[in-house]
This record gives sequence, C-alpha cells and structure tokens, in this order.
Amino acid sequence: MQASISALAWRQTLRDFRAGELRLLFFAVMLAVAALTAVGFFADRLNGGLARDARQLLGGDALVSSDRPTPAELVQRAAALGLRSAGSVSFPSMARAPDALGGASRLVAVKAVSDGYPLRGALQLKALQGEGRETLAAGPKPGTVWVDAAVLDSLQLAPGQPLQLGDATLTVARVILLEPDRGAGFTSFSPRVMLHESDLAATGLVQPASRLNYRFAVAAPEGRDAAVRQFVQQAEERIHAAPLRGVRIESLQSGRPEMRQTLDRAEKFLNLVALLAALLAAVAVAIAARDFAARHLDDCALLRVLGLAQRRIAGAYALEFAALGLAASAAGVTVGWAVHHVFVWLLAGLVNAELPPPSLWPAAFGVGVGMTLLLGFGLPPVLQLAQVPPLRVIRRDVGALKPASLLVLAAGAGGFAALLLAVASDAKLGLIAVGGFAAAILVFALCAWLAVLLLRRLVPEAGAPRWLVLATRQLTARPAFAVLQVSALAVGLLALVLLVLLRTDLVASWRNATPPDAPDRFVINVQPDQAEAFRRTLDEAGVQRYDWYPMIRGRLVAINGRAVSAEDYAEERAARLVEREFNLSHAAARPDHNEVVAGRWTPEEADAVSVEEGIAQTLGLKLGDRMRFDIAGIEREARVTSLRKVDWGSMRVNFFVIFPQAEMADLPASYISAFRAPATPGFDNALARAYPNITTVDVSASIAQVQGVLDQVIRAVEFLFGFTLVAGLVVLFAAVSATRESRAHEFAVMRAMGAGSRLLAQVQRAELLGVGALAGLLASVAAIAVGWALARYAFEFAWQPSPWVPLAGSAAGALLALAAGWWGLRDVLRRPVVETLRRATAG
Repeated sequence: MQASISALAWRQTLRDFRAGELRLLFFAVMLAVAALTAVGFFADRLNGGLARDARQLLGGDALVSSDRPTPAELVQRAAALGLRSAGSVSFPSMARAPDALGGASRLVAVKAVSDGYPLRGALQLKALQGEGRETLAAGPKPGTVWVDAAVLDSLQLAPGQPLQLGDATLTVARVILLEPDRGAGFTSFSPRVMLHESDLAATGLVQPASRLNYRFAVAAPEGRDAAVRQFVQQAEERIHAAPLRGVRIESLQSGRPEMRQTLDRAEKFLNLVALLAALLAAVAVAIAARDFAARHLDDCALLRVLGLAQRRIAGAYALEFAALGLAASAAGVTVGWAVHHVFVWLLAGLVNAELPPPSLWPAAFGVGVGMTLLLGFGLPPVLQLAQVPPLRVIRRDVGALKPASLLVLAAGAGGFAALLLAVASDAKLGLIAVGGFAAAILVFALCAWLAVLLLRRLVPEAGAPRWLVLATRQLTARPAFAVLQVSALAVGLLALVLLVLLRTDLVASWRNATPPDAPDRFVINVQPDQAEAFRRTLDEAGVQRYDWYPMIRGRLVAINGRAVSAEDYAEERAARLVEREFNLSHAAARPDHNEVVAGRWTPEEADAVSVEEGIAQTLGLKLGDRMRFDIAGIEREARVTSLRKVDWGSMRVNFFVIFPQAEMADLPASYISAFRAPATPGFDNALARAYPNITTVDVSASIAQVQGVLDQVIRAVEFLFGFTLVAGLVVLFAAVSATRESRAHEFAVMRAMGAGSRLLAQVQRAELLGVGALAGLLASVAAIAVGWALARYAFEFAWQPSPWVPLAGSAAGALLALAAGWWGLRDVLRRPVVETLRRATAG
C-alpha cells in the first residue's frame, strides 16, 4: 500500500532538511519576510502614533481655522453632536515692560485661549521651584499671562512681574517650555504670550482691520470618533456650499509639514532597504530551487520506476514547499517582530510617547510575500521533477531540467512585483526599484552572453596560459550557466552597491539639505534706511554668509489680463493663495539654491518674472503667461519666463515669485535676511535693541530636531543594511553553488586526464574572478543609474556619483565571488581521485 501524498511530503521534507538541501531556501525566505515585516511593524506603529499625536498637535480631534470668529452654526453643530470644544485666537502684537522696569518692547505672538484649552495634549511649563518642568492640560487664569523665555530675556522681566499688552497690564505667571499645538509660520515662531480670552477685550488689540487667526478645536469622548468624522464632513460641506471664505479644516499635514516630510523620507529609506532584501531573496530562492531540483532528478526517476504516479510526486513536492514557505514565513515574522523593537529604540524621539501596538496586517503581508517567493519562484522548477522519465535510471542524459515557461515566470514575477509595489508605499520608489531591477536583469543577461561569445575569440588555444585557456573553455562550454552566474551575481552586487551609495552619497545629500551651518535666524521687516547699518552689524559680528533679499507684499489680481478671485479655483490651496498677499522679491542673479526647471532666467530682463513650479502648477500657470500684482496700490505686470524648483526645507530664504532685476525703486519693500547667529552671548538681544522694529525668528530648535531625526533614521537604515548584506551573501553563495555538481563532473574528467590540483585551483580562481569582476562592473553601472533615478525622482536630491564606483564595484565583485566560490567549492578539489572518478562515472 502506497503512502499518502501528505505522508510522502512529510518524509521528503524531513530528509531534505536534515541533508541541508532546504536550508538555503528557508533562510532566504525568512530573511526577506523578516526585513519586510520589521519595517512593516514599525511603520504601522509609527502611523498609529502619528494619528494619535496629531490630536495633540492640533489641540483636539479636529480643528476649524478661520480669519474671523468661528461661524456660529459650526459651534452649534459641534454642541449638537456632543463634542467638547475650545477656542483660541492668535495674532502678532507688541509686548512691553512697564517704564519702571525699563520700558523695552518686543514683537510677540499673542494667543488668547478659552476654558478647556487644550482639549488634547498638555503644555510643559517651567516648574515654579527648581529647574524641572511641569505638565498642565490647562491655560492661564484671568489676569495672568504665560510667556516664552525669550520674552523675559528681551524685556528683562522675571516671573511675577507685570507685562503690558496693549491697554492691559497682566502678571507673568509661568514660562512656557512646550506648546504642542503651536504649528508653524513666522507668527508662531515669534515668542509666545498666552492669556485667557476674558482678558482680550481689555487689551484693546482687536480692531476691525486686525489680522487674526481663530481656531476652534473639538474633541469627542472616548469611543465617539464617529461624531468627529460627522462634524468634519458637515463642516466641509458647509464651507464649500456657502462658500465660507477664509475658513478651513486643519490636519497634521498642514500643522507640521516639516515633520511629516522628514518622517515620509525616513519611511522611504527603510522601505527601499526592505525592497532590496526581498529582491535579493527572490534571486536566491530561484537559483537554490533550481539547484534543489537538479539534485533530485535521479531520485524522482527511481520513484517513477517503482510505479509512483506523476500526480503523487508533484503533490508531494508542492506540499513540501508549501510547508517550508509557511515555516520560513512564520520564522521571518518572529524575527521581524524582534527587529522592529530595535527600530523603535533607534528612532526614539520621532514620536514623543509610547507607540501603540501594531495591527496584524504586517504579519499577514509578510506571510503572503514569503509564500509568493517560494511558490512563485521556487516551485516551478521543482514541479518538473514529476515529469522525469523512468529511462533516466539507465540514461543520465535524458530528463534534464528545462527552462520554466514564460507564462509561469511572468505570473510569479508579476505577483511578486505587485507585492513589492505595495511594500514601497510610494509609486515612484516602487517603480524605480522594481523596474530598475527588472531592466538590469535583462541587461546583465545580454552583456554576459556577449562576453561569453567574445571570450571564444579573445583567448587563443596557443600562447595563453593553460589555466586561462581551461577557465575560458569551461565558461564558453556552458554559456547558459555562465549567463546565470553573471546575472545572479550582478543582481546581488547591484543591491549591495546601491545600498553603499545610499548610505554615503544620498544620505550625505539629505544631510546637506539642512547642513550643520544652515541659517538658524530669519530677520524680517528691515527697512531700506536700515539696510546698510544692519548688514554692517552682521559683518562686525562675524556673520560671513547670509541671505539678503528685498521683500515686497503684493496681491495677484489678474492672469493674462483676466481678473482672478478665489471662486475661480476649485482647489482650496489655490483659492487661499489668491485671497492673500504674496511675498515677492527681486534679484538680478538667480538664487544659488533654486534650480530653473523650465524657461530661462535672464538677469535684468524687464517685464519678466520667475515663479516657483509648485505654485505655478496650483494656479495653472505656464511659461508665457502674464501675471499682474497690486503692490500697495501700484500695479505691476510681468511675463512668466522661468519656473524654479524650491526646497522649502532648506532653511534658506525662498519666494514664490521673483523679478530678475537688481533694482525696483518704485516699489515699497522691506528686507529679509537668513544667517547663522554667532556664538556671541546676547547677540539676539543686542540686535533687537538696535533695531526694535525687526522680527527675529530663531529656528535653531527646529533645525536641531530635523538633524536629530536624520541621525536616528540613518542609524536605523544602517541596522537594516546588515540584513540586506546577509541577503546579498546568500545570493552569491547560491549563484556559485548552483554549478557545484557540474564543476565536480568537469574537474573529475580533467583529473582523470592528468590535471593536478594546483592547475584546477588556478582554473577555479580565474573563472570566479572573471565572473565576479564582470558582475561587479555591470552592477556598479546599473547602481549608478538606479541611484540617480531614486535620488532625483523619489528622494528629490541632486546627486553626482563618484567615477570610481565602477572600478571599486568590479574589484569588490571579484573578491566576493572568489570568497563565496571558495566556501561553496572548497571540498571539490579535496576529494580523492578515486571518489572523483566514481562520481564522474555516476554523473
């Protein structure tokens, strides 16, 4: 009685695993799943933490922002839905010390808050006693103010002393250390003065022409998130139906865009490294599975002789590989779960609280990738074992493995590519990585085939060293194996070289976006009659490099002669841009940190204007369009002659619109400057006293935060790099070992013909060095191309690779191939001659 298919599969699995024939497959799948799930678990927890902390950054579950008091109907709808609410109003104003305490003044960002503020999160305040800090989920009491430390430094005040704000005199009660819902923008960067809303009227600062920002936050009781979603939906419908101009719903992206961008780039880096690990594992699985099938041809032929049906053989191997895939995937998920805790530790500080637990989706996705790897790339060659003819028992030249059908290969590669694109979470990143590898494999195979053809002509039989002739003839005698070896090695080296380039050049480019000497002070409102003296002050303080541009306030009133208004644009951002005034500038020379991406920048060109490409897209502008601005009652029209790419995270002075002219004396302007403050104590205070009308924005804390995040991300990428490095070594081992038995057969014949071990060792070294050098050269060239595409289109960096990369890659490929070949083939040359001849006869 024949055993069942499941029993047969179980016995085969145990035997093959004990023999070590499944270990490489198991390890490759486990590695890919571990890399993907480690990133998946961390990204899932990070996104959950951001969703939770977005409420603290907003001060509630949802926020209505407007330039006038929040519409009463929105307040009523929030109350009807059972939501808690709190309001605040913010605006810039001057705060001053009483005359008896010096009478100094300072531009501040005033914020009046209602009872119940903040609905989410808490303020961190300097402790009343000692140097510690206290956390309070409440605002200041009536008659008092809470202030940033910069306010006290500028006005020479201390807690408990009075501060004059408009017509009111309030007592400084606490010092603010952290305000979670502060947001971004120049008014937010100014030192904060927070008071209770009941004191606002007494200040007399709110006038009909005042520029105020009203924020109305709502929060739901635990488990009532549906009420918040309903409020947001109803509020957005009301905003667009009326429409309510100047009213919008705010989100995490609008509140903290610089942090969101940093986190997005961090996730891209980690996803890319995980993608490379999975691609490498796919190559290892495909090669190792074919090697596994080649070693089982004789076993299956014997089973056919003993009467086992093809269906039972195929079923047994299918069950064996399915069980192997599940076991390897489960092990990979376990390793990924452990590894993601290292990410949480390395990236501590991105979210300032404990992250929520992950969902089950990363684990399920990892198992899906593992099964696709093994069944899509590993099973097709193994299923050919069921078709081995019984005649192979006496004739070893029949029943050899055939190339898998294009349909099977396309199905497996297509499914795996779809999973990788889902892993990438970014269309550009996924298409460049997956498409780049697919194109590289075709190029590698073609170049390897051409190299084999050239070898036949370049190395003559006579005159060349014997070991070189033998190594060349071995490669040209089996061109398919040579193409397989070079292509597999090149794919593995492509990922390794690409990772090295990412870890050095691309990471360095990322750091250069906010270098250590980046400007940490922005100064606005420098008047023209102060310009010369202000620049002289900077020079005397030792400030060597700084941005200096005129700043003009203008409102866009017409495009191509047609008046524009917010109603002309369906997109909310475009409508807001048309409603407000632009910050314009002029300069004969193009800013060196701006890249012209369309048109031409011509110095001193009259009737011309250069526009940032993002706002051009938002407003539907193109080259040749005419823009008319109202600048303090003066209309100025110009033609769009160039579009610029601006990196808004560069910590440099940037403008939406620039006139390419050095002088525009007829337009009212002030000046803006960005520089790195000298280490001189009291520099900011001295600058404020000398120029009391200017506004100084200290962004050093933001720069330090971004640079700290970059350091953490780079450490995490380097940690995951170790996993991918191991995957690359697995691919090298599998590629070289795939021809192990074929090499043993050839060496047996050569030893029978009198070749010594020294000659065979020379042949093996020459072959491995040649294959590795060619693979390294091809991989380096491909890595430069893929790296350039990733830098330009996925990470948006300018990148120039080193010309030494191909040479270094070729040398590294040769050494790695030699090392992997020695490890995989070290016992071939140690076999006794009798055993070698017996194996040759059996093969």
